[in-house]
Amino acid sequence: MATMTAKEIYEQLVKRLPREERLHLVEMVNKDLAARPLDEPEKNKRSLMELHGLGAEIWQGIDAQEYVNELRKEWDHRP
Repeated sequence: MATMTAKEIYEQLVKRLPREERLHLVEMVNKDLAARPLDEPEKNKRSLMELHGLGAEIWQGIDAQEYVNELRKEWDHRP
């Protein structure tokens, strides 16, 4: 199932609800947001820095300039 944007959810689902149900939904969302302080980090929030050094062992013993030179040679021979 593809992830829907907030606008898509509103247009396709929420907007079609009766007024009373929409008000109930607003109340539920409000309670949910109020239950967690704004400065509390999201549970699934990740940092790009967690990837630092990942896969470094793959490049051990490989000269960076030599690697780049080989790539450039391949590019020169492409059609």
